[in-house]
Amino acid sequence: VTRDEFLLRLAPAPFREVLRVNLQGTFLVTQAVARALVAAGARGGSIVLLGSIVAKVGNLGQANYAASKAGVEGLARSSAKELARFGIRCNVVLPGFITTPMTAKVPPKVLEKFAGQVPLGRLGDPEDVADVCAFLASDDSAYVTGASVEVTGGVAL
Repeated sequence: VTRDEFLLRLAPAPFREVLRVNLQGTFLVTQAVARALVAAGARGGSIVLLGSIVAKVGNLGQANYAASKAGVEGLARSSAKELARFGIRCNVVLPGFITTPMTAKVPPKVLEKFAGQVPLGRLGDPEDVADVCAFLASDDSAYVTGASVEVTGGVAL
């Protein structure tokens, strides 16, 4: 979720709400999946978390969102180290501007501007992100853990 507001006007409640949903929610699901895999005696597995490129570059009016997604990235790295002894991998995907219901709220002119900054010349599609998630969940990425994979069309935000 987002609750965009400039830092100087950002109240504690929307800051906490974004962290609760984006970071705490991700933690709870990650923990539940990891516990289930370990309890089942699984020797392997893959957990793929969704962050955002905003975690690395920040964004105007999104101090809360950037903080929550940076936390997801840290959660993935630490989880990867802790779960490796069980053969469980944990990675995070960092989408850039992807056409989703969240970006549908952005004015078309702004989206066109963002698309013009993407070397591949377009905003991403959900399938672009899903393909990377599928790779990280598959055995094709058996030696990848603790990684952050940017899906941004080449844009350096």
